[in-house]
Amino acid sequence: MAAGHLVASLLNPSASPVLAVGSTVIDLTPTPLKEYAVREFGTADKAVLLSSVIGVTLLLAALAGVIARRSFLLAAALLLGLVAVAGAMAMLRPVAEGVDLLPAVAAAVVGLSVLWWAVRALGAPASKPRILLGDHAPSRRGVLIGSGVVAALSVAAAVGGQAIIKARTAIGNIKLPMAAKPLPPLPEGVEASYGGISSFITPNSKFYRVDTNLTLPVIPLDDWRLTIDGDVGEKLSLSFDELLDLPMIERDITLTCVSNEVGGKYVGAARWLGVPLKDLFAMAGGVGDEADQILSTATDGFTISTPLAVALDGRDAMVAVGMNGEPLPAEHGFPARLITPGLYGFVGATKWLSKLTLTTYAEKQAYWTKRDWATDAPIKVSARIDTPKPLDTIGSGKTVIGGVAWAQHRGVGKVEVRIDGGAWQEARLGPDAGVDYWRQWYLPWEATEGRHMLAVRATTMDGEVQTAARTSPFPAGSSGIQETVVSVR
Repeated sequence: MAAGHLVASLLNPSASPVLAVGSTVIDLTPTPLKEYAVREFGTADKAVLLSSVIGVTLLLAALAGVIARRSFLLAAALLLGLVAVAGAMAMLRPVAEGVDLLPAVAAAVVGLSVLWWAVRALGAPASKPRILLGDHAPSRRGVLIGSGVVAALSVAAAVGGQAIIKARTAIGNIKLPMAAKPLPPLPEGVEASYGGISSFITPNSKFYRVDTNLTLPVIPLDDWRLTIDGDVGEKLSLSFDELLDLPMIERDITLTCVSNEVGGKYVGAARWLGVPLKDLFAMAGGVGDEADQILSTATDGFTISTPLAVALDGRDAMVAVGMNGEPLPAEHGFPARLITPGLYGFVGATKWLSKLTLTTYAEKQAYWTKRDWATDAPIKVSARIDTPKPLDTIGSGKTVIGGVAWAQHRGVGKVEVRIDGGAWQEARLGPDAGVDYWRQWYLPWEATEGRHMLAVRATTMDGEVQTAARTSPFPAGSSGIQETVVSVR
């Protein structure tokens, strides 16, 4: 596995045997199980998946080792079967190439070589002629030393592979252009005054990440192009430098993942720099009369569907190249990603973007559409309690209840808090950065001893009150009012 991973790091990291199997498991996992994994494991769901793949592989490899004491050929067949599965899964990825089979080949060669050595080191089984395995006497010391060398080389290969992937996905020294009309700096949030409330600007390093990728794609900038085709006047293809030369806009936009449960953490706010979609479509000769969706494709072949009408209704949908004054981090879509204010990420925020195709839902289905998620998924108005945290124990006296609320493309007009089932009390709002950006909120509270139930709800600027009806994230986002219990002593 380590040898295959090392070879993959030099070619295509996603073709690593473990990652190829893991990615296929993700694609084949039923939606309820996916939602369970995200809900229970959060951002550690991928680590749990990869650990499971490695664990099962090691168990089967151990079984091959036991079988090899009686039949080397049968054990070798089992190992080759494991490698063949990984190779087949690598070749079935959307943009697989012939070289993606090489990591599996490397795993097969190294795996069989180590098995052959291990059988020889332990001595030939009595039932096998020594002409097959050689006249070799077992040596406890030799086995331990050899096993240690194999383990050390495996660790070195795995660590080396990860280091190579990290180096290949690192963002170089890229100077972003200025927006045609730069925005003034965002005001300071209330988090400095009221600890525990989410930062008004989410740092890039703390911005949530939810996607199906088990490894970051390697994207050489010299080879990358953004293509716009389908129901447009003429096909358009732009290099990264050509994209940066276009007039840019700056916008403050909050993104939300559809997997975000009520009170969840899969939401973040940032300042984005990019080219408006309407400008790109105009460069491509305009939009035709037939298309009803934008099928966006990532460099690894992953696809997302965005309703065309929503993207062109006046909101600041863009192809973003910058995030909080920096080039997009690799984990957030470098070199370019789609940003569509007011839509959940699974229908409007494609990362590692390479192509925008104007087509119809009847003609093309994207990754999530095939899995019966909603095609039109506006973000639902919601509020979250950041402090005090659920099940916290705090001291009595003056404190605050606080958090964030969002209602992208409509704006947060009011946030209310309810304590112990009493009347709704209007909270104070933090700074305003526009209808597409979240609002911080806080309510001073004289906390008394005992257990207390806290609840929060938001109201949009046009008067829509956050619903109390509970729904799960599938298929169009969760809803409901967050209620938490805290203890005061």
